Amino acid sequence: MPCALCLISCTNLDLYEKDVTIPQFKWKNSYQPEYDFTISDTTSLYQLYFVIRHNEKYNYNNIWFNLYSQPPGDTMHKTLYEVRLATNDQGWLGSGMDDIYEHRHPLTEPIPLKSGNYHFKLEQMMREDPLQNVLGVGLRLEKKP
Repeated sequence: MPCALCLISCTNLDLYEKDVTIPQFKWKNSYQPEYDFTISDTTSLYQLYFVIRHNEKYNYNNIWFNLYSQPPGDTMHKTLYEVRLATNDQGWLGSGMDDIYEHRHPLTEPIPLKSGNYHFKLEQMMREDPLQNVLGVGLRLEKKP
């Protein structure tokens, strides 16, 4: 057993994911979850994903949000995204269990990142404020081979 623990602890981290629970499942526009991570491997490519969990009572087929991103040694940048969560033909596009659905939507193609600390912030931009029935939101960064 100690050998298995050593092998696990010695492997490189190929994934960063942080999910934030939305208070009372009502995402207020003023509540802007923040995410920080550090990149040390500059030889790999990385892909960034937006993650959202909601229940079946979520009222929309999509979500609009601003992603604020600050690479190492740079200023904060803001990008507006629309992510489709459902279609009239297919229903919810994410994976579901009971009445809860999770979506992982790519925000970038695999890209190189420079070494250092990255800071992100999410801001919902829907007309409904607070946005009801959102359980959690997050960012996922995957290292691509």
